[in-house]
Amino acid sequence: MDRKRELVDVLNKWAHEYYVLDNPTVSDKEYDALYDELRRLEEESGEVYPDSPTRRVGGEPIKGFEKHTHIARLFSLDKAVSTDELRAFLTRVDKGVAGQKDYTVEYKFDGLTVCLTYDKGQFVRATTRGNGVVGEDVTAQVLTIKSFPLKIKYQGTLEVRGEAVIRLSVLEKYNQTADEPLKNARNAAAGAIRNLDPKITEKRRPDIYFYDVNYLSDGAPMSQTKAHQFLMDEGFKVFPYFRVCHTEEEVIAAIDEIEKERKTLDVLTDGAVIKLDDAEKRDELGFTDKFPRWALAYKFEAEEVTTLLKDVIWQVGRTGKLTPLALLDPVDLGGATVSRATLNNYGDILRKDVKIGSRVLVRRSNEVIPEILGATEHYEHSTAVEKPTVCPACGRAVSEIGAHLFCPNKLCTPRIVAALDHYASKNAMNIDGFSESTAEQLVAKKNVTKYSDLYKLTEQDLAELEGFKDKKINNLLTAIEKSKTPTLDAFIYAIGVEGVGRVAAKDLAAQFKSMSALQNASFDELVGLENIGEITASAIVAYFQDESNREELAALEEMGVKPTWSEEKKEGIFSGESVVLTGTLTEFKRSDAQKLIESKGGVCQSSVTAKTTLVLAGEAAGSKLDKAKKLGIRIIDEAEFKRMLENE
Repeated sequence: MDRKRELVDVLNKWAHEYYVLDNPTVSDKEYDALYDELRRLEEESGEVYPDSPTRRVGGEPIKGFEKHTHIARLFSLDKAVSTDELRAFLTRVDKGVAGQKDYTVEYKFDGLTVCLTYDKGQFVRATTRGNGVVGEDVTAQVLTIKSFPLKIKYQGTLEVRGEAVIRLSVLEKYNQTADEPLKNARNAAAGAIRNLDPKITEKRRPDIYFYDVNYLSDGAPMSQTKAHQFLMDEGFKVFPYFRVCHTEEEVIAAIDEIEKERKTLDVLTDGAVIKLDDAEKRDELGFTDKFPRWALAYKFEAEEVTTLLKDVIWQVGRTGKLTPLALLDPVDLGGATVSRATLNNYGDILRKDVKIGSRVLVRRSNEVIPEILGATEHYEHSTAVEKPTVCPACGRAVSEIGAHLFCPNKLCTPRIVAALDHYASKNAMNIDGFSESTAEQLVAKKNVTKYSDLYKLTEQDLAELEGFKDKKINNLLTAIEKSKTPTLDAFIYAIGVEGVGRVAAKDLAAQFKSMSALQNASFDELVGLENIGEITASAIVAYFQDESNREELAALEEMGVKPTWSEEKKEGIFSGESVVLTGTLTEFKRSDAQKLIESKGGVCQSSVTAKTTLVLAGEAAGSKLDKAKKLGIRIIDEAEFKRMLENE
């Protein structure tokens, strides 16, 4: 066999295993070696096979998109947003055709529709959907994507349809180094394909999930089930979820399953697609001017929406860091009215081109405060957000450390309030009945500025606060007294060392077993711990070198606060497991899931290492999930997590 032909076939097989099956059988080094050999042979001979993987490299920018007329029209889908509308669609289909009717249910991905044409087994071109009749030729851009074959077995003329997407983890990684971060995965995918420079397409690493045979010149029209199998047999990447439903109840159950499971995916989805399976029955129903009468898109509630940015205010946290908070024109998003959204820092505002009075794109994810992804439209009255030079609370000049602004005044009221609220929180000292409003009153009326001041409070002090009656006073004083015997890890977390979260606090407690040992720990000792990096280690050393902090710890000890460490080992379904949680969980708060794992014998880590044995991956899991896959670590989703707990 011709060596070039052999190399093309082997490399295409390996690429299919890697990009389509997600099951690589060789290392990158082995692939690269054969790829380099193929490229060298092609340069020597001047001949490149049509299905050679070297064709997939991004070429030079094109001058513009050429129009292309699709062989068969690419119809859009009618949509439903409620179960009643879905039932009405199924009823219309039931009345329109006789006999047993089976339906297929698949994910609806939120990206850019593309149509690929093949002739005599060879890839010919790729186009966008356009208006359904005429699209734009994006062959050069799509050739950089490796989730479809350049050569297939089918020898007729063929059009297949897919959705170009960018994985959420890929988008997150891209934005970490991008000069202009991309707003969301949908826009990123569309921009990657509809870009005149194929090198930009290649850099953004889009993917395509194929779901439909739009046209074939030879053979009878295919049912959706046969089309799905045909695409897999020919080597196209298809999403593994595919349900055949025989009743209305099964269709609704499949949609419910998709709505629940989609939150664990690394791909942006916005609904489910329901199709009558039988091709002959489809012909009986036909089309309207816009839609097939035999298919429907069931759309889920939006998780992104645009609204006007009314103002940006700066909030001061317990470490003194100033965080911008966006005040929005109230808008309904994901079943809730949203009027505020987070911005990370001033640099984030500039990168996202956010201006007061402009329209912005907002994303809401479960219980987390919504996030502004970027500006979508500016107006004449739009004004830039000013960078603070003084603390909005106390007026002290702010300092700039890295990407953030800080108020240096430790007695700044919002800093004290936030620190007290954190100290008393459930995962710290667990002072039941203590709230942010309680902290605000204590600071304003009782001059409480330190943690130790809480243990000096009397009934009379609390009686002078608004909303405090005998029962509430007694409950709070009891809770404060009870907090004097915290676990060591809870106390370490409570005192608020910069960068020390609950997982790091547990590691520190397990390593040093007492506050005195921790206070005297060296930088080298700290940075040697699995979940402590250099920045956090430096922050810990600096905290305990600060004289005011040492005085406060001594004052707490004098007031009877004595943290304890226990080596007690808990047994359960997670015994022996070192677990990392990543992404957003939908049915558990992250803290609750962590407690469940620890109560069942597991140990939670903040990052994936060689010692990690299990990863619980939620929605939009990113780099931690990627690393776990590379290391071959077992990965479970939230549904499997629940099953493990229930079956213990």
